[in-house]
Amino acid sequence: GRGVPAHAAQSGRQGSRVVSRPRGGVGDGWRLLQGGRVFYVARMDNPLRQGLSTERAPAPCVVVIFGASGDLTKRKLLPALYNLAVSRLLGPGTSVVGVARRPKTDEELRAEQKENVARFSRRKPLDPAVWDDFAQGLYYCQGTFSDSDTYVKLRVLLDRLDQERGTRQNRLFYLSVPPSEFVPIVEGLSKAGLVADPNDPTHGFSRVVVEKPFGIDLESGEALNRELLRVFDERQVFRIDHYLGKETVQNLLVFRFANHIFEPLWSRAHVDHVQITVAEDIGVEGRGAFYEQAGTLRDVVQNHLLQILALIAMEQPVSLSSKDIRDEKVKLLRSLAPVVEQDVVLGQYIEGTWKGVHHPAYRTEESVPPGSKTPTYAAAVLHLHNRRWDGIPFLIQAGKGLDDRMTEIRIRFREVPGNLYGHSIEFFPRNELVIRVQPDEAITLEIMNKKPGLEMKLEQTRLNLRYDAAFNEDIPDAYECLLLDVLEGDESLFIRSDELAAAWDIFTPLLKSIEQEQMEPEFYPFGSKGPERVKALAERYGITSEL
Repeated sequence: GRGVPAHAAQSGRQGSRVVSRPRGGVGDGWRLLQGGRVFYVARMDNPLRQGLSTERAPAPCVVVIFGASGDLTKRKLLPALYNLAVSRLLGPGTSVVGVARRPKTDEELRAEQKENVARFSRRKPLDPAVWDDFAQGLYYCQGTFSDSDTYVKLRVLLDRLDQERGTRQNRLFYLSVPPSEFVPIVEGLSKAGLVADPNDPTHGFSRVVVEKPFGIDLESGEALNRELLRVFDERQVFRIDHYLGKETVQNLLVFRFANHIFEPLWSRAHVDHVQITVAEDIGVEGRGAFYEQAGTLRDVVQNHLLQILALIAMEQPVSLSSKDIRDEKVKLLRSLAPVVEQDVVLGQYIEGTWKGVHHPAYRTEESVPPGSKTPTYAAAVLHLHNRRWDGIPFLIQAGKGLDDRMTEIRIRFREVPGNLYGHSIEFFPRNELVIRVQPDEAITLEIMNKKPGLEMKLEQTRLNLRYDAAFNEDIPDAYECLLLDVLEGDESLFIRSDELAAAWDIFTPLLKSIEQEQMEPEFYPFGSKGPERVKALAERYGITSEL
């Protein structure tokens, strides 16, 4: 709390906690150290701090959700906003307006979303007092996205909320809709005068959140950007990738740059290879039409996995400003060579039994044509051409219908040179750092130790930081973190237009080649480890694949 000297933030004194990735200004508890770094020191032994509001305090705002009847709204967006309200992290008077085609009253929306929030919020049971206050700010605007009358009605409602709830013309527009709806919506907002000039201090802010996919290749991604930037300034556009809001992904920069022990090892001199894996033990679950357009390469690999790779491999930014962080990510992505066919394996699940349940083949899923060649699994080896990583293979892989559900980063280190104990074990394991993103968030380091006893026996053991054991706190949902960042105008965890173009540069040639050649995916049974050819791809680069 107050009065804690700056050196206490660095000393690790008993009874103090240091949060090293703060957002917000310098105030109660915050300390500005030399060099512009900001630290927060909270006294863990002070009972008066319990229940106090956090220092993060966004301005009042109206969150307008286009696609309010959709799955994302009920499962993620409304529960996340409610959870922020429970944590008292919404500005007073903050309101939510749902826009969708179906006729509905405000009261019907509130009753419907109460059930959804009670079901999908991580905070259970529903807090009646918080919900009643939150629900008073829920409103509905019925209309189609291409109808100009929809935006006239929306403007009248937003003006009313400015007066009644003090939202100060601050508007956050969330496009929870297919990409084909983006342009009609931003044009409708523009014509209705609902987009404020970011350089005009007399009006509140206007921000737009865009859900992926951001196009299907470089050309379509750039075309979409041009349309968005005709109406909004780049500073107002937040391209969201929910993986960047996950706690362990956010921790990557802290882990690398706040700990001296790892940075000297973080290069081609000590690292043998890196694996990033996203495995799902479910199928497309009724999203066949979407998956036919996207496939695993566009749905997961080109965005989620590239973003994680960028945070693992980027150089240290000059500061923690959103510009400096994103500048380093762009530099890293530009050093990646375009993916070539011989470094890729595509797969598609067929019917199989997993955990006693029979699952149909992808080609028999709803809205999927019988002869579809859309991949539900993709693995690729990527190569970075820079001083730090030249020659080190990065194996990224993602798939549905597998025998596990997990997202994981594995950094395998090189063999011990001149190993004194190499003769004592037939296969001498290498050190490996494993970052488990989900589920069961953890960071583990696999090392060699002497097994207790009178004989010299070596055994690989694991130093394990399990989040549920180390931190006595619930882990927020990724959308809570990202929505709070948008409300505060923090762009660090969002994708800039040049970053998006650099990511598409890496995969667009491959995507065009796959489509022109009608590349056949390798079939794998639902509930298996994926295509067999992945092992050969991994072995070609000296990698033991974890799937």
